[in-house]
Amino acid sequence: MDSFLIKGGVPLHGDVQISGAKNAVLPLMAATLLTSGECVIRRVPNLTDVRFMGQILESLGCEVKWDGDCVRVRAAKLKPVGDYELIRKMRGSVCIMGPLLGRTRKATVSLPGGCIIGARPIDLHLKGFEALGAKITIEGGDVKAVAKNLVGTSIFLGGRAGPTVLGTANVMMAATLADGITVIDSAACEPEVIDLAKFLNAMGARISGAGSPTITITGVKELHGAEHEVIPDRIEAATYAIAAAATNGEVTLKGIRTDHLHAVLDKLREAGVKLDRVGPDLKVSRGRKLKPVDITTQPYAGFPTDAQAQMMALMCLTPGISIITERIFEARFMHVSELARLGAEISIEGPSAIVKGGRPLSGAPVMASDLRASAALVIAGLAAKGTTQVNRVYHLDRGYERMELKLNALGAKIERTKGE
Repeated sequence: MDSFLIKGGVPLHGDVQISGAKNAVLPLMAATLLTSGECVIRRVPNLTDVRFMGQILESLGCEVKWDGDCVRVRAAKLKPVGDYELIRKMRGSVCIMGPLLGRTRKATVSLPGGCIIGARPIDLHLKGFEALGAKITIEGGDVKAVAKNLVGTSIFLGGRAGPTVLGTANVMMAATLADGITVIDSAACEPEVIDLAKFLNAMGARISGAGSPTITITGVKELHGAEHEVIPDRIEAATYAIAAAATNGEVTLKGIRTDHLHAVLDKLREAGVKLDRVGPDLKVSRGRKLKPVDITTQPYAGFPTDAQAQMMALMCLTPGISIITERIFEARFMHVSELARLGAEISIEGPSAIVKGGRPLSGAPVMASDLRASAALVIAGLAAKGTTQVNRVYHLDRGYERMELKLNALGAKIERTKGE
């Protein structure tokens, strides 16, 4: 498995182009299953998860053509069963279920895998499908959904940790081809849901309310091909902003949507990070002195769980005590023990991590446990003295496009080493 060797202590300087959003593009690619017409998606990041999704679509009978950051998909003929070996590797692959059910009235999908960051059941997805009229069975690790017909209804999708993003996307896609009107209450409000709704509407769907807790879908008989450009990745933008502050650098984020980042930018300002708009871009630099902040992760538009680990790395460098509370995933503190190997002082009390910051970090071998934990360890390694080896960076390749190349272009000293 590949590793990063990071020589720390180098401030980051320069411009970085933010890629298309991973969490948006996977449902967008799945949505192409809803029509036999050709769909064109632009600003597609080159990530292992995205390539996996392309392979999953091909296994379902789709024609998938890549051209740089553009992918063309034609789902003229469909098989209703997804490839187990592909689907088990990525939780996001479950989003093929909604469009398969909507178009063919049946779908079989293996229970998905992905990062180990706590229980992420798909019960709300299945609840939504059942409400539309599907019969759900689970056999041999496969989820099977069959419906003679899908009929619009009112569906409540609130869960223990708030709305479900993929569940909202899945049910919304299935409902586009249902009879009548579907109303999703307690829908996820994330920008990625809005992006999907825009694409579906371009395909001929009738969706209103995306971005609010109530989404209304009026079913149509069929959808057609369309073109769409993916929104920028707000979590990648947050990661590079935090890296700039952690290394006492100055980095301009290009191609971002600051309106998707209000909670993160608010906490960075509170921490003393300097943020300046430069036209459509954002320049990030450390202020005179970093200050500790308290953070609680929440559904959008609250502070995103996907930026929690990165912000914790920054607080490790900040004199004082910060309290970071995780309300979305119960096992998303696996990076704490690895940050401690670099010299961080963090204690866990229930859903909160108490960070006693300001101690200098020093390089050491660390092990990445999930995608965002990997990013946090890279940020800490960039700020630490000496050399940090981050193992299992295949996690990073799932969600960050050419991370080491982008960071090295900003002055970082990162070498990717090949493992067995």
